[in-house]
Amino acid sequence: MFQLAEEISALSLATINSFDLPENIRTGIIQVSGMGHTGARKRLLKYLAGQLHKIDVEPILEKLSRLKNQSAHAVREHHIVERWRDRLIAEGDNALAALLDEHPHADRQQLRQLVRNAQKELQAAKPPKSSRLLYRYLKTLFIDDDDLDDGLDEADEEFEDDAELDD
Repeated sequence: MFQLAEEISALSLATINSFDLPENIRTGIIQVSGMGHTGARKRLLKYLAGQLHKIDVEPILEKLSRLKNQSAHAVREHHIVERWRDRLIAEGDNALAALLDEHPHADRQQLRQLVRNAQKELQAAKPPKSSRLLYRYLKTLFIDDDDLDDGLDEADEEFEDDAELDD
């Protein structure tokens, strides 16, 4: 329970308030979140652990695990979009054709322009402005289609294998 109180205290104030906690526990957790790592903090966490033993913590644990899972899902989405961006920059038209096969409603002209500009920036060793714009476009494209849940397709895995062989 000590660890649970510590994990909840590391969350933002809005997230803490979203938990259905008794008032004394909620205020204690808010106080702990503002404290440094001192003896008083440890004493308050021990008090909160005792109070948490008195209530049913199962809903709190479920909500906390959902919050952690959302974070992991966001990281996974980020990696998938990054892989597509890197693949588009490295392979050019072949990767673009594969992407457009999966997302026929994507703006072909805008994608080609972003890829072409990102490749030029990479060759000229300029800051990756177009690469960032390409990432943003891909992120909105994947989110609109909800294809991030599908994970990597075979072409992405092949690209990763090819990249490893090139190193």
